[in-house]
Amino acid sequence: MLRRVFGYDAFRGDQAEIIDTVVGGGDALVLMPTGGGKSLCYQIPSLVRSGVGVVISPLIALMQDQVDALTALGVRAGFLNSTQDFDQRREVEQAFLAGELDLLYLAPERLRVESTVRLLDQGKIALFAIDEAHCVSQWGHDFRPDYLMLSELHERWPDVPRIALTATATEATHAEIANRLQLTGAKHFVASFDRPNIQYRIVPKDNPQRQLLDLLRTEHAGDAGIVYCLSRNSVEKTAAFLTQNGIEAVPYHAGLDSRVRAQNQARFLREDGLVVVATIAFGMGIDKPDVRFVAHLDLPKSVEGYYQETGRAGRDGLPSTAWLAYGLQDVVQQRKMIDTSEGDLAHRRRLSAHLDAMLALCETVECRRSQLLAYFGQHGDTCQNCDTCLTPPESWDGTIAAQKLLSTVYRLQHERNQKFGAGQLIDILLGKDTDKVKQFRHQELTVFGIGTELKDTEWRGVIRQLLALRLLTVEGDYGTLVLTEDSAEVLGRRRTVQMRREPERAKSKSRSSSGKKSPAADLPTESLPVFERLRTWRATTAKDQGVPAYVIFHDATLRQIAIDLPTTLTALGAINGIGENKLAKYGQGVLETLATPD
Repeated sequence: MLRRVFGYDAFRGDQAEIIDTVVGGGDALVLMPTGGGKSLCYQIPSLVRSGVGVVISPLIALMQDQVDALTALGVRAGFLNSTQDFDQRREVEQAFLAGELDLLYLAPERLRVESTVRLLDQGKIALFAIDEAHCVSQWGHDFRPDYLMLSELHERWPDVPRIALTATATEATHAEIANRLQLTGAKHFVASFDRPNIQYRIVPKDNPQRQLLDLLRTEHAGDAGIVYCLSRNSVEKTAAFLTQNGIEAVPYHAGLDSRVRAQNQARFLREDGLVVVATIAFGMGIDKPDVRFVAHLDLPKSVEGYYQETGRAGRDGLPSTAWLAYGLQDVVQQRKMIDTSEGDLAHRRRLSAHLDAMLALCETVECRRSQLLAYFGQHGDTCQNCDTCLTPPESWDGTIAAQKLLSTVYRLQHERNQKFGAGQLIDILLGKDTDKVKQFRHQELTVFGIGTELKDTEWRGVIRQLLALRLLTVEGDYGTLVLTEDSAEVLGRRRTVQMRREPERAKSKSRSSSGKKSPAADLPTESLPVFERLRTWRATTAKDQGVPAYVIFHDATLRQIAIDLPTTLTALGAINGIGENKLAKYGQGVLETLATPD
């Protein structure tokens, strides 16, 4: 099946053992990174076992593309969801009952409809695949209430094997998935979460839109990518800013008209080099292999969310960038959101723990990849492909700076009964004679002007790190800063504070000098025009068929064709990613394209 349908010669990692488990009728829980080949783990058993593989997926907007991709491989696939009319649903239902489907995709809410359950009872089910299984975790970043009822699958169809799959889970989330889906007795497979082709970089905010534009122009010109923002307003403004500066970008958020949202998503999947600016509502299940960068203009709420979002880059294994701009205001805003969030104290503590882990990743002077893997309970050596490895930051003793800052907060709080935000505290430390300083007579404080050894931006870094270390906290609607119980340890000289000093920013490098590579960068010179000719053929074919380009062939397959230059269908069929159906459907077109002179 792997060779004939999918065009690959060998399984990767645990794929073969997972497939054997499910084909043999056993249950499996699979934790595997994005791009690790999770889909094959249920697609091949669905083809090998008798009956139809039923895939539970929350990704309604992507089901058509998933079915198109399988159809291109010669797999009989269909879906049932709320986007279909009565006749479309009826056609799929009849194909299911007649045994004319290999895979059937269902949104989880369809299982609440009694007619769907009756339909499944009447057909023969090969397996249940629960995709995006982390959606069952109530305190996770993508919780879907409908996933809580999926434990009933085992109760109603006890003899049908189940496979639950996710690209992200801490040890706690892993346990929660197993318990909620009644998979504690299943065989568990946990692959390495390392994505070595992704370069992780976190930079201090300094006009983030301009920083983003600089990144795209110098390293990712013409590349497809995703930019994440926290608010809808920020999404709209950033998309407009990029477009005004010559980078084709579209917005995506829940407030857009559903047709516009669907159109923008379809364009992103089908066009080369488009940038989508989105809230976190976008991206889960996006199977676009050539996303070259994922950028965050706001601090993600958790490491799990950050990993899931950055994992959408480089699914094809080629070099890609995960870039995050992060500043003091992000920390203040996130702390404030947690304090005002709905839910009990335990819920707020959980949110705080997520944020603390994300801040630790941002402020670390160690290898970011090692810290990221450690969060998921895995070990990783220093990677030499993250910013802290490539440009190691200095660590400095910030104890005295911390004492000066905390002392300023203390004097305002206890001597004047006043609370202020970061800007006023820094003005006091720098001895600035502003109107606000005069208004509150802050020049009379003993701490006035005692911090001139650091610049404004450096003091902002000190405050950011004190917030990250919980030596300061945020209070009230105006983001005022107040002491914590731990502040006394530093003020009483019982605790030292090590801080991260950002390395001096080097001038922007071009793509070639920064070591980033386009999909064609390491091709032999003589193969480049062939590769581009194949891409043009693929784009035309995809447009004619109304499917994304990657449904025809991935870039990796085109690269190999451009190098091998096969002259027969047999030789072409030996290339990875070309199964029997694709060979029959596209083989002649590829050979004709290769035979066409430049």
